[in-house]
Order: sequence, then structure tokens, then C-alpha cells
Amino acid sequence: MLSKRERDLLKLIVEDYIQTARPVSSKALCKCLNCSSATIRSEMANLEEMGLLEKTHISSGRVPSEKGYRYYVDNIMEPKELHGEDMLKLQTIFHNHSLMLDDYITKSMEIVSDMTSLTAVVLGKSSKENRVSKIEVVPLNEKDLIAILITDKGHVEHRSLSITETVSLKDIKQTVDLINKMIIGTLIDEVGSKLEFEVKPIIAKYVKQHEVLYNAFYNAFSDVSDSANIVMKGRKNILMNPEFDDVSRIREIINKFEDKDIVEKIEEEDKGINIYIGSETEFDDNVTIIKTKYTVKGEEGTIALIGPKRMEYDRVIALLEYIKERIEK
Repeated sequence: MLSKRERDLLKLIVEDYIQTARPVSSKALCKCLNCSSATIRSEMANLEEMGLLEKTHISSGRVPSEKGYRYYVDNIMEPKELHGEDMLKLQTIFHNHSLMLDDYITKSMEIVSDMTSLTAVVLGKSSKENRVSKIEVVPLNEKDLIAILITDKGHVEHRSLSITETVSLKDIKQTVDLINKMIIGTLIDEVGSKLEFEVKPIIAKYVKQHEVLYNAFYNAFSDVSDSANIVMKGRKNILMNPEFDDVSRIREIINKFEDKDIVEKIEEEDKGINIYIGSETEFDDNVTIIKTKYTVKGEEGTIALIGPKRMEYDRVIALLEYIKERIEK
């Protein structure tokens, strides 16, 4: 149990280090606590002995340890109201009623990533009741298309289609119309089999260039399922922090961002805002992950922010709470 002065001292050191990324010296704290430098050094030594502070090298001041951050988050940090400027930036997204659910989530997390210089992760897991609402196609040129599958829960899948030979817009439209008629209402796990066993036998009767078009759509959507849909924004943001100025550390973090199995472990299971610091993350000992689960119309997902342990915990929590609340509305 810390004394009031020890708590105040730890709070000052954590919050100063979060802002400056520089070890905090006893001299810098004298005015704040109205104590002598010797008294501060003694208290800092006590906190270091308890494992809440550590030195980066012999002559430096102190920095929070992983244990120190955890104590700060659990016992000292106070809830923070969202700053007006932060709220205004996010409201521009949530007031845009033309967006789909996926767009609300990814765009708001992209804004938060830019505001905080952290990496944002969205893990959307479509519920097993997710059914196809419609498929749309956007031609890019004579041989390349973007196909969009939209579900009744607002989940959106974008797929690139490359046609091996030139086809008419009329055949493309007929193919899309036929597929829509036959798979609307289909569970997304069953789209592949529906295309193979029901659409394929019929399409030849109505579409001249049926083979090349069927193959393109089958290759695009045969693997649609309720598996995790991963979106990451601001991967490079985390590397702008001084903690990651070592080339080998940068390479290690980037490799983990590219590993789908590691990223999928970020998925949240508990309700509320959850904070995992360093070794608690199962991702990397040098980062903090703050994450929360959202549930909308039976569809669950996780939003998370990844950054150095030296992050503005109170601000990040307020941002995630705001986004979660708006998503679930």
C-alpha cells in the first residue's frame, strides 16, 4: 500500500514520462511536491525497490516499470472526459448517415489512430446468422472489377475480380442480377456451395460469357465465412514513438502486425474497456493494448489500440468508450 506522497510521486512520474518520453529526475519534482530533492530521491528509491519505477541507466532519472503502469492504471488514473476537439472529429463520421456499419467503425478508428499516433485494430466477427443482402459490382476497366458483398447485418466484403478476357457490361450485369436472385438471404458460410451447386448450372442458360464470369465470382466469394475480418489502421504510427527506434525492434513489431494468427488473439472476450500492459498482452512485451468488444444486431467485434506502454491511458480509454457507445447505438 502506497502512502499519499508515494502515490502522488508515482502519478507525476508516469504522467510526465508519458508526455516527454524522458526519464524524470528528483530535481524536476521538488516544486510539484514541495519537498527537498533528497526526500524525493528517497521516495523514488522506495518505489524502485517495490518494482514500480526503474532506471534506464545509472545516471538517469526514473521511468515507470510495467508494474508501475499497472498500479497507475488500477489505482491512480482518473476517468477523463473526451476532449471537445476529439469528439468533434469523430462526430463527423457518426453524423454521416450514408455509411455502412463497417465504415463507421473503420473510419472512426482511423481517425483515432491519427489523433493518438497509435495503431488501430478492428476485428469484426460476423455472426452465423449473417445473410447476403446483395452483391454489387464496380467496373474499373475492361477486365478489372470490384465486387461488393453486403449482408443484412451491415457487414461488407470487398473483392477484386480480374477477368481473363474482355466481357460485355451486359453480361456482367446479367451475371450480378442472376447471382443476386439466387443467393440473397443465403447464410454467408453457405455462399460458396450455393454458387457451385445452384448458380453454376443455371448461369450458362442466360449469360453468353458465363464461364469466365462465373469463375471470377466464385474465386472472389467462395471463401466468404464468419471468420474474423481484420482491419489495421496506422501500422506505422507506433514506429514514430522513440521506444521503437531500434531497427530489430521495428522489424519484430512489423512482422507481428503481418501475422494474422497473432493479430486475431487481440479479440476481446470480456465486456468493458480492457487494458493489457507489456507481458500481459501476449502480443509484445514492449506494447500496451487497450481494447473493447462491441455488439450490434448480433454481430460482435473488437476495437483496439496498440502503442508503447508510455501512452495516454485516460485519453485512449475515453476515445474507445465513445466509439463503442456510438457503434452500439
